[in-house]
Amino acid sequence: MGSTAGQALSYIQGEWIAGNPAIVGPMTHALWLSSVVFDGARAFQGVAPDLDRHCARVVRSAQVMGLAPMLTAGEIEELCWDGIRRFPKEAELYIRPMFYAEEGFVAPDAESTRFVLSVYEAPLPSAAGFTACLSSRRRPVPDMAPTEAKAACLYPNAGLALKEARERGFDNAIMLDPIGSVAEFATANLFIAKDGVVRTPVHNGTFLNGITRQRVIALLRDDGMAVEEATLSARDVLEADEVFSTGNYAKVVPVTRVEERALQPGPLAARARALYWEFAFR
Repeated sequence: MGSTAGQALSYIQGEWIAGNPAIVGPMTHALWLSSVVFDGARAFQGVAPDLDRHCARVVRSAQVMGLAPMLTAGEIEELCWDGIRRFPKEAELYIRPMFYAEEGFVAPDAESTRFVLSVYEAPLPSAAGFTACLSSRRRPVPDMAPTEAKAACLYPNAGLALKEARERGFDNAIMLDPIGSVAEFATANLFIAKDGVVRTPVHNGTFLNGITRQRVIALLRDDGMAVEEATLSARDVLEADEVFSTGNYAKVVPVTRVEERALQPGPLAARARALYWEFAFR
């Protein structure tokens, strides 16, 4: 199959298929009982930052969920690049490898594990910023849910947090963990800056230690900035000089309002974004 400028391509059983092909039925375990893991990476202007780490994580996620991934991270990465090259170089793409179970009863049948890879056009969100509010939804602890995996079953809770936030007129939600400490945004990891120090919730197992989160921490520290992983309260966020997010989908984006407090995009968020873009094009 040659170069494609279409909206989406999916690799299924050795073939690239355009559009949104049907791959599950009403008896498929993944549809019925949520045995699905995925990962997300980005490609733009010919680069795909940390693609290898995203491919490795989807394999680990599958193992956490009791699936049996039949591809290595390296093999998945090769397929991703095959898909990326089927789009124009300037296309802004989302890359989503997935493993799921076809069979099982409550617990998935590992031997029925399937793989699909989707690559599709998804413009990078604006860097202008977004608004956020505190959510009534909490992130679960590891003995309540498969929080070590990027598992589809975790996302309805985030979706409800987003729904609540949008009904209040906000773009995103700040979710707490079960003991009331800040965990993350509904769709990304959370950072604040106060008095020249960048802080982010310490990874305590209630949220994914994001690949972009780890990258930004390392980039800021290498640039000489103080970055602390700490237990953060809602008050810490509400009183911060800056608040920003990191995540694969939008990379680094500032917050312009938290609850009723307006914020201006600040220099530390701007520096984090600039450092990430420098890294991406190395």
